[in-house]
Amino acid sequence: MGTMAVEQNGINAVPEGERRGRPRDLFWPWAGSNLSLFGVAFGVYIVGLQLGVVPAIVTGAIGYALSFLLVGLVAIGGARSGVPTMTLGRAPFGYHGNKLPTLFSYISNVGWEIVLVTLAAQSGAEILRRLAPGIPATTTTAVCFAVAALVVIAVGVYGHAMIMVVQRCLTYVFVVLTVVYMALMAPRLGGSLETTAGPGGWVGGVIFAMTLLGLGWVNCGADYSRYLPANSRPRSVALWTMLGGALPPMVLLVFGVLLAGGDPKLAEAAGANPVAALAEALPTWFLLPYLLTAIGGFLAGAIMDIYSSGLSMLALGVPVRRHYAVLIDGVLMVLGGYYLLFVSTSFLATFQAFLAIAGVVMAAWVAIFLVDMWRLRAGGASYDERLLRQGAPALNGAGLVSLVVASIVGLGLIVSADPYIARVVGFLMSEELKGGTFGSANIGVVIALVLAGLLYFAITAVGGRRREDARA
Repeated sequence: MGTMAVEQNGINAVPEGERRGRPRDLFWPWAGSNLSLFGVAFGVYIVGLQLGVVPAIVTGAIGYALSFLLVGLVAIGGARSGVPTMTLGRAPFGYHGNKLPTLFSYISNVGWEIVLVTLAAQSGAEILRRLAPGIPATTTTAVCFAVAALVVIAVGVYGHAMIMVVQRCLTYVFVVLTVVYMALMAPRLGGSLETTAGPGGWVGGVIFAMTLLGLGWVNCGADYSRYLPANSRPRSVALWTMLGGALPPMVLLVFGVLLAGGDPKLAEAAGANPVAALAEALPTWFLLPYLLTAIGGFLAGAIMDIYSSGLSMLALGVPVRRHYAVLIDGVLMVLGGYYLLFVSTSFLATFQAFLAIAGVVMAAWVAIFLVDMWRLRAGGASYDERLLRQGAPALNGAGLVSLVVASIVGLGLIVSADPYIARVVGFLMSEELKGGTFGSANIGVVIALVLAGLLYFAITAVGGRRREDARA
């Protein structure tokens, strides 16, 4: 399959003759999709847990690595089977039972497409305002939005081969421009931050970093590894996925932490609107390269999301070809982005709160997926295609019970700034816990992950023993 040919594979297993590449090729799509300037704001957020420079960097790095290790482990299943992530989920949940987590995966992917394309348009408009102050803001926003949406949809339609090439090129460009940007901003950096948080703050930093990064990508891990040869080394698949997803944003994390230590006012502004705030201190000559860095980082993430959301739509059973699924997602992305940019004044905060709820469900999902893959499928080496096709068992009670119970507990342990969503989450916490580090870290996401894995392991272990006793 050439780069300029539209990918014809959907959620079927990729034929062995079309498999190619090496595990290290996975570094590029994951690096490109996580080099957004939001990574600087993430460092500011972690410092907000009352952590100093070293604790913030250490906890953030650990959280990034752990969360993207989960993505890497999921990617092993894609390389072994040639099947995308949410289709593999039919094994632990059943053919129809898998539609519940797949629906959350689809909503999460489309939601992030909308958010990222919206941010790209706002970023472009903000920079163009300084470069050409006479152009109306609505015009610059509309132009940037149209360009961003077209790029994301076009690359998503072409599919896997195009994404691998585009993400590699974007990564090269981002690295150069980011280094220049950091050099220009170096005088504003510093290390004057004190740690006032106790051990709980350190734990909160790790958990918070996990929720900021890799846990939002677990439902996509196998989508980009399934074109690798089936005999690719599992350790290499996981390692290169983790390095690509975690290393580049670690650099931005360090920069954000040091910015908070050297210029607290700028850091506070960057936490609210990173693109606009971080542009204020730049010389005019670097604004256009900075614009490319800001927009490109958001688009790289949106490209990955629109490809995976198309695969999730197919896993839901919608009878369309993969590229048509991407076009449908593109229409939803355009409609949602238009609403956020030109109609709504408050929807974004509510929508991001909803995505946090989806994050709890996907954290529980990945734990069940990994326990199933490693305990029952020999690390992905023995996926039975009959489990993934229509006509397979409709429901797997062990997976569904574990998912529902862990998700309910997880939702009870997260908080939301949206007053309406706040009523349905955090019901297992006191007001004191909600207002402290425990609440701000949204620890319910990680608790859902751990609880779901333990429940699924226990239920399948008991079920296995009962079957053995029945045979005896």
